[in-house]
Amino acid sequence: MRLDLTKRSDYAIRAMLALTMAREGLLASRKIAEEMKIPPRFLPQIMGDLTRAGLVEAHPGRAGGYKLAKSASTVTILTVIEAVEGDPHRQICVMRGTACGADGECGVHDVFYAAESAILKELNAATLQSIIDAYLAKQAAVAAS
Repeated sequence: MRLDLTKRSDYAIRAMLALTMAREGLLASRKIAEEMKIPPRFLPQIMGDLTRAGLVEAHPGRAGGYKLAKSASTVTILTVIEAVEGDPHRQICVMRGTACGADGECGVHDVFYAAESAILKELNAATLQSIIDAYLAKQAAVAAS
């Protein structure tokens, strides 16, 4: 079983983490792409989605760049995914290949709904700041050993 993010969500999360680590000032698109290993051709579309969602402020111009529009402690990974993907809830029934519920629920509906709910709950609990804090704590532990 694979539970992979789309490239779009993956790149959006990486970009938001880069902005979180930048703390202050603007971060240029080129710098985000370099630091987070994001192909530069995809970044403008992703940053546009994040800006439209109100998660990022864009400052155009030669000295421009991007910065977080909200505190990193209030932005969840689920919010970032929703900004670039839309509604993360499963739309297609596992057994039927169509919308579940139109003519009743399939036999595995409850199991998949519970699993999906658990994943979404975890993504909604993880903020950009909590991820950076955990990463820095791990780095410090490695350096200390």
